[in-house]
Amino acid sequence: EYKYGSSPASQVLHILSSKSITIDTQLFLYETPMGKWEPSTIYNHDGLSKGLQIMNSRGVAGMHYYLGDSKGSDEEYKYGLTNVAAFLAQSMKETIKYNACSENNWDLIQGVYAISNACGQLGQSYQDYKCPKGEEHMVCEVDLEMESRAVTNAKWYGAPPPFFCEPKKNKDDFTGKWNHGFMCNVGWVDPPIKCEDYEGQKAGGYVNDKPVANRAGRTDVEGCCWWGRGVIQTTGPCNFGKLNYYLGARAAKEGRDSAYPSIDFCKDPEIICSSPKYKELKWIAGMFYWMESVQQYNEGGWNYMEELVKFVDGGLVDRGFIDAVSGIVNRGCHNPPCGTGAVDGGTERNANFIKTLVAFELVDPPKGFEKDGKIGGGSAISTACGADHAKASVSCKNIGCHSQLDCDAGEYCWNGVEC
Repeated sequence: EYKYGSSPASQVLHILSSKSITIDTQLFLYETPMGKWEPSTIYNHDGLSKGLQIMNSRGVAGMHYYLGDSKGSDEEYKYGLTNVAAFLAQSMKETIKYNACSENNWDLIQGVYAISNACGQLGQSYQDYKCPKGEEHMVCEVDLEMESRAVTNAKWYGAPPPFFCEPKKNKDDFTGKWNHGFMCNVGWVDPPIKCEDYEGQKAGGYVNDKPVANRAGRTDVEGCCWWGRGVIQTTGPCNFGKLNYYLGARAAKEGRDSAYPSIDFCKDPEIICSSPKYKELKWIAGMFYWMESVQQYNEGGWNYMEELVKFVDGGLVDRGFIDAVSGIVNRGCHNPPCGTGAVDGGTERNANFIKTLVAFELVDPPKGFEKDGKIGGGSAISTACGADHAKASVSCKNIGCHSQLDCDAGEYCWNGVEC
């Protein structure tokens, strides 16, 4: 059991514990299909705290989740608490607002959702994510015989079912599409039609009469078990392989200290979301990413740890800090666009950050700050038409579109657009 002491890390964990109700009821909220905001059923303070304890005290590969340094100042905890706030601001946007642990099927292609989106969305191929030079030995082997099914999915009217992967039954086997407009709850026909593809389904249905490709051309889900999972969507055999190499069964097998020696993240990547015993795993995976990709970030003259200190010492008022962090998380650089487009949801991520800083009593509520955490003048999150997400965010054409059919030729209806 973690013992609270006088160190900055202990102070941070103690503050989080004292704010547990606020965290669970005001920060970790998701939007229901009816547009209401309710406490997440997946993410809570207990899992967050357990994950921070493990990743701060044990760490991974010489890295530790930063919760402040003991340098003699009574204010050292503020750096660590701000690091947590920045992490949560991204998590609230990436997954918590959707009450999602497993990646949702959201890539609408010509008005339909391809079942093969499990292989990758927006033209990506998750199973082909490679480890960088020097880390190739950590990658999970892609097992074409693996079968897995996501434990969460979107719950709006007609939402696609959970992702799944399975081997082809024969060389001609294929996957089709999800028809989100199909009426599956029709009791007056004989035999009656029921919604039975997933719990809570209200409409929609599989259509597997012909192959339907995702944007990368896949028409099957063989070996496609590497969709995003956890609070910042750990994706691909390299990232799951690193978890296994440092924290899981492979570490134990090869004689390294392992926090989860019985868990093989390569054989069961969905364990991040499905484990009833280790509910902190959905946080652990995201924290590992944060330690490796954000805390270690030092590119183009912008060093995350140095900028974190500057931000706190400067009174926690420079929005440039969280905008740069959002760029790193969403686009891979601190100053997007960097080859992959503009940041998705920058205004929302900033509002999340301010809301969290206020909840942690690191700053006073700014002018225009509302109880629900919105900042006066903020952009609304909606759907809009465009050739890509960035163009839809700029033009905001046909706000509230439902499918490609509502858009001009060559355009798609994009989710999560700020207008």
